[in-house]
Amino acid sequence: MSETHDRTPTRSLVIGVDAGGTRSRACLADAAGTVLGRGTGGPGNALSVGRADLTRHLTEAVAGAVRQAPGAADRVGAVFGGFAGAAQGLGPERGHELALSCLREALAGSGITEAVVAVGVDTEVALAAAPGAPRDGLVLIAGTGAIAARLAGGRLAHVVDGYGWLLGDAGSGHWLGAHAVRAALAALDGSGAWTALVAEVTAHYLPDLAGGAPGPGDPFDARHDLAEAIVARAYAQAPAQLALLSPAAVGAAAGGDAVALRLLDRAADLLADTVRTLRPEPGEPLAVTGGLLAPDGPLLSRVAARLDGLDLRVFPVTDGTAGAAALARALLRSPA
Repeated sequence: MSETHDRTPTRSLVIGVDAGGTRSRACLADAAGTVLGRGTGGPGNALSVGRADLTRHLTEAVAGAVRQAPGAADRVGAVFGGFAGAAQGLGPERGHELALSCLREALAGSGITEAVVAVGVDTEVALAAAPGAPRDGLVLIAGTGAIAARLAGGRLAHVVDGYGWLLGDAGSGHWLGAHAVRAALAALDGSGAWTALVAEVTAHYLPDLAGGAPGPGDPFDARHDLAEAIVARAYAQAPAQLALLSPAAVGAAAGGDAVALRLLDRAADLLADTVRTLRPEPGEPLAVTGGLLAPDGPLLSRVAARLDGLDLRVFPVTDGTAGAAALARALLRSPA
């Protein structure tokens, strides 16, 4: 899981990486936790992103962080990466082994070769990003996908969902996006209530029709043609791309659309249910993160309200890079 190298006081900097389904983030920090640089790259799920793309995305993130502190590469002593999809035992081209080897390649691309390197799962770095970098507690991540977990001593003790767009991720960005499209199609064929999601989804898939999409009083043929065009565009893209429609649901809900508001409420119900499945104890820390639950996330207040009676200490965190950096500092302090 790690490499051991010289970690003399001159190598006092660390890098924390948070690689998720939408993007990869990296931060460069000193031994006191002060962030010296940040960088971002493309998706970092170690199950769904291939070697070449994963290495490139991590390289972009690491290089972006390191270039903000000239000479930092020679002073990095430890690196920790938290990856979505970093499951053990899947071979060299998926999961943990892929994440570790791609991270090492990305670091080498920035001239970082003499550092201890380790990787874990995204829930691990999310919890460590809460105040005090706890190793025991609960995590709820809702971004492109969704997962809840209990960690004990930094290790997974119970996991709920995180099964991907096809089999799970209830309440995630993918869930919201897919249901937004379904609601728009239902409005067009008359099986569901009319909704502002028709215009939102049309603008996403058929921007040339923005402002000219048929309304509820238009002939069926026009509405059917639009539905067919939306379906064709949706099926032409990778299924994971449906997560890009989650802002459509959020935008329509912000405008008061009843259908979109129900979607956001249902997503919050599902996410709260995943946390309850962990059988939380009063006073436990719960780190929440991902695009839907980070500070100012569109589902944060809804989910927090549904968990209010559990008496948890809820900590919204922007991303897991601070937690990853904290775990890297622990590597830096550990015996060689």
